[in-house]
Amino acid sequence: MGCASCGTGGSAGCQNNGHCSSGGCNKLNVFDWLSNMDVPAMHRFDVAEVRFKNGRKEFFRNAKKLDIVTGDPVVVDVPNGHHIGYISMQGELVRLQMSKKGIPDDDTVREIYRKATSRDMERWDEARNKEESVMYRTKEIIQQTKLEMKLTDVEFQADGTKATFYYSADGRVDFRELIKMLASEFRIRIEMRQISVRQEAGRIGGLGVCGRELCCSTWLTDFKNVSTSAARYQNLSLNPSKLSGQCGRLKCCLNYELDTYMEALEDIPEVEESLKTQRGSARLQKTDIFRKIMWFGYDDDNNWHPVPIDRVKEIQAMNKNGKKPSSLAENEIEVEQLESNSINSDLEAMDKKFSGKGKKKKKKRNKYRGKKPQHRKSENS
Repeated sequence: MGCASCGTGGSAGCQNNGHCSSGGCNKLNVFDWLSNMDVPAMHRFDVAEVRFKNGRKEFFRNAKKLDIVTGDPVVVDVPNGHHIGYISMQGELVRLQMSKKGIPDDDTVREIYRKATSRDMERWDEARNKEESVMYRTKEIIQQTKLEMKLTDVEFQADGTKATFYYSADGRVDFRELIKMLASEFRIRIEMRQISVRQEAGRIGGLGVCGRELCCSTWLTDFKNVSTSAARYQNLSLNPSKLSGQCGRLKCCLNYELDTYMEALEDIPEVEESLKTQRGSARLQKTDIFRKIMWFGYDDDNNWHPVPIDRVKEIQAMNKNGKKPSSLAENEIEVEQLESNSINSDLEAMDKKFSGKGKKKKKKRNKYRGKKPQHRKSENS
């Protein structure tokens, strides 16, 4: 939960009181809705979720029964060394998260060594201060070697013996020579980890066109496939610049309301041909799937006529039998009622409402503007 335990006074956890310097607060936070559930101590789940740089999370076992709370920095066991992370979640919700991600609760889960001391934090700060300079130097080496890859982030291990380089690439990259050059220059063990462009955007973060933080950097963990059909079903313009996110791929939020649109489209009939009436042929111009209204326009008329979906199905059945109705609507009363609910009806009402008020204000302002100087002159005399 990041710094959820922080407050303005003395608090448990990271002790930063809302001014977190770990770089991970508010990234992929999870609300522990099982935190108030009383569980006997003998059945309490002993695995905790630990958050690292840019929201990366792993599970570690609290085998030593340490008294830790959410937000505490802890030293954990990693291959060939140790690392420091922050407790992000404990209890039964961790068990559910592990089962959801398919992580077995066995001996493969590494342990939590201890709470991080001030000395541990100082060494970790020294290692983190090298990340920016190492990343810039690595980008220069990548340009020199002409490798087709994009370096996104560098994460140093807390003991300073290893660094993980996160990169994105369109295909497979042979970086064996790059690892040798980096290892000889920085004198550390190197790990190259390839991530997708969506994960890259989540690690870097940013603001979307909606004005909020990116979903991939705040709460979204599973990246599902997004296709252009999701935009078509929602009647969105197929403009790549508007449908693409900061990662250059289609926005993940296109899938959020897709199920609602698909459910609403089940009742909408498919109109492949024009509707034939005695007045003429009418082509489909627009469909309002939530109001269940379809708008048609005649070939010799620029106006659009709203028609309920039941009436559309009825006309289609009549055309199939070789019959033509007199008009799109059943009677003239229905036509007037539907056309009164046209797209521009609210704009027309606003124009009528404020057209008279604007003239009155103008006349009143001109009236006082002409008499004001004369009134002042009479007072001076």
